[in-house]
Amino acid sequence: MHSWRCSVSEFILLGFSKDSQINAILFNVFLFLYVSTLVGNGLIVTLIHRDSRLHTPMYFFLGVLSMLDMSYVTTTVPQMLVHLVCQKKTISYVGCVAQMYIFLVLGITEGWLFSVMAYDRYVAICYPLRYKVIMSPWLCGAMVVFCGLWGVSCSLVYTVFTMRLPYCGPNEINHFFCEVPAVLKLACADTSLNDQVDFILGFILLLVPLSFILASYICIFATILRIRSAQGRLKAFSTCASHITVVTMFCGPAMFMYMNPGANASPERDKKLALFYNVISAFLNPIIYSLRNKDVKRAFLKLTGWGRTTE
Repeated sequence: MHSWRCSVSEFILLGFSKDSQINAILFNVFLFLYVSTLVGNGLIVTLIHRDSRLHTPMYFFLGVLSMLDMSYVTTTVPQMLVHLVCQKKTISYVGCVAQMYIFLVLGITEGWLFSVMAYDRYVAICYPLRYKVIMSPWLCGAMVVFCGLWGVSCSLVYTVFTMRLPYCGPNEINHFFCEVPAVLKLACADTSLNDQVDFILGFILLLVPLSFILASYICIFATILRIRSAQGRLKAFSTCASHITVVTMFCGPAMFMYMNPGANASPERDKKLALFYNVISAFLNPIIYSLRNKDVKRAFLKLTGWGRTTE
């Protein structure tokens, strides 16, 4: 068993490019995405908090998802923005461990939250008359805590297994933040055990929630097909479409990243995948959930006062 000590005291994050002009363009793009993500998700949290009509389990989970997304991008993007415009692109060993752990906690929690949201839709569509009884405030809170506990405990395993290895140089991480697959490439030891642990945890943390989601939607679609009116079927489908889109955007790239052996990983591909499930997904979530949602639009008009003339 290796000790937690290492000869590397800091890491250098190579980021995307050494070209200052390209980095300037990327800075503006990512700054826009980051600010938009905070504004969009912050607006959803505010609307859910302020409008009593949105005090339902579905919007409670959506509010939690928005808070996770804001935290998720804040773990990586501000540092990435600084590194895009500064010559010094270092992160301390402790900072790297902290970033890795917090990123994993939020990501794993979000992955399990998607399965909870699918269960909520299953109960709402398959048992509409018992929905409020089954999805009680206590159960909703307990399920969110369960997701958080999974995130905290499994992230600890990921981080300990990664950082227990000796890192004696080089110290250049070919990524824009300290993500497990990228850091493991710098280890001065055999990482085959880590590959096995990553695959097993990836199976538990990605495929198990996806199985719950799939089972929920099989039951949902079976129920929807029994609805006689075309309008009723369309309404039921539309409540699920946003969730399916968001799950696909987040879980697809994450599964490809964390269930792939380290030897097969491509740094450039990994950076693009991480951007997708970390930055792009968090940016698109509020757009996907609000564009097709009359309740959110109504709450926004009410908050801004623009809807007073129409009411």
